[in-house]
Amino acid sequence: MHLTEVRINLCAGRGSRLKAFCSLTFDGTFVVRDVKLIDGNDGLFLAMPSRKLCDHFPNCSEKNHLRARFCNHCGRRLNEDRYMAHRNGNGQNRLKLHADIAHPINPECRQQIERTVLSAYHRELERSKMPGYVPPSLDGEDFDIYDDMPPRMNGSHSELRAIGTA
Repeated sequence: MHLTEVRINLCAGRGSRLKAFCSLTFDGTFVVRDVKLIDGNDGLFLAMPSRKLCDHFPNCSEKNHLRARFCNHCGRRLNEDRYMAHRNGNGQNRLKLHADIAHPINPECRQQIERTVLSAYHRELERSKMPGYVPPSLDGEDFDIYDDMPPRMNGSHSELRAIGTA
């Protein structure tokens, strides 16, 4: 798989560690959105899209974020130290409060993606200094492609429908 397009949306907040949101397209067919470019202690790095980890409240079995103070369902107070039980493996003793949704599975792939994104970030920084600069759109640019798609693709007899529709 090759990274065929990188879209960078610069974050204007001064003093913020978040420098940009990125949209990555692989082989012109697969998009990963909400990749963040962050200025960390050791320089710029990519944070892949992630979700907050949850656990279930024993009283009502409702899912709640590990840092939540009250249950989403019953409103009872949660043990605020329960997140301490979730530690990262591999000999590290860091708290694990988020899980990646999409990420590279080896260091070489991560380095290649980071190099490409950093190069695109620096180009976008230069473009942003030009008069009439308009930042690229990261959302909604490909929704209209589904309007022209036939209901059955490649002879398949199964049809996809949006979740939550009748």
